[in-house]
Amino acid sequence: MRKVTVAATQMACSWDIDGNIAKAEKLVRAAAADGCQIILLQELFETPYFCQVKDATYFGLASQLSDNKAVRHFQKIAAELKIVLPLSFFETEPNGKYYNSVAVIDADGGILGIYRKTHIPDGPGYEEKFYFTPGDTGLKVWQTRYAAIGVGICWDQWFTEAARCMALMGAEILFYPTAIGSEPQQPEVDSRAHWRLCMQGHAAANIIPVVASNRIGTETVGASQITFYGSSFITDEIGMIIAAMDSATEGYIKAELDLEEIAHYRDYWGIYRDRRPDQYRRIISAE
Repeated sequence: MRKVTVAATQMACSWDIDGNIAKAEKLVRAAAADGCQIILLQELFETPYFCQVKDATYFGLASQLSDNKAVRHFQKIAAELKIVLPLSFFETEPNGKYYNSVAVIDADGGILGIYRKTHIPDGPGYEEKFYFTPGDTGLKVWQTRYAAIGVGICWDQWFTEAARCMALMGAEILFYPTAIGSEPQQPEVDSRAHWRLCMQGHAAANIIPVVASNRIGTETVGASQITFYGSSFITDEIGMIIAAMDSATEGYIKAELDLEEIAHYRDYWGIYRDRRPDQYRRIISAE
C-alpha cells in the first residue's frame, strides 16, 4: 500500500490580502493537523475574484514568482508542516505578460515549478482574457514527496484533453483550484452539477482521483456580482464523490487514497492499453 491523504479547502475572500493569507494558513494548519499531506487552496485566493470586470488597475495585484507574498509565506508553512501545496497566484513577467499560475510547493518548502493556466475564459463576470496570457508552460506533472500530481486551473477543468494528457504523463491525482459561481447576466443558470460531473468524468475516464477547491461568498467588483457556490469535493478513482462541502461553509475536506491499489485497478481495466492515438487526429485539428 502507498497511501496519501489529500485535502480541499474553501473560504470567502476580501480585499485584505494579509487577512486572506492568514485565513488560508488557518485552514492549511487544521488540515495538516488532521493528517493531510497534499492540501489544495482555491484559485487566486489572495483577493476577491477581480476578473469579473475589465479594470487595468488590477494588473497592480500581480507579482513575479519570487516576490509573491503568498508563495513566500506558504513555502515556510510547507517546510514546517511537511506538506505539499499547489498554490494559485497572479503572476507577471518582466516582459509585461500576465498569467494565472500555480506554484507547486513541495514538502521541504522548495518550489518544484509553476504551471500557467492553459485555457482562458472570456465572458460576463469571467473576463480573464483581459488579464491573462494563455499559459506557455504546457501541461505539467510533478513528483512531489507524496505523489505525482497534475494541476489544472478552473476553466482547464472543463477540457477532457488536459486531464487525459496529465494522466498519460504519470499524474496519480489531479488538482483543480477554482473560482466559479453564478452567471451575472444569467442568474437562472446554476452550473454546479455540470461543474462537478465534468471532473467526475475525468476521474472515471482516467481512473484517477480528482480534488477541486472553490471559493464561497458573494463578491461585488465594479458593476458585477458573483455568488460563488463552493461545493469543493474529492472523487475516488472511478469518479464517485467521497468528500464534499456545501455552498457556504469555510473549512476543508479530506480523503485517504491508496495510490498502489488505484494503479493496479487502472492496469487491470486496460484503458491505456486499448487507446488508439492514430484514430484521434481530429482532436488536434483547429477546425
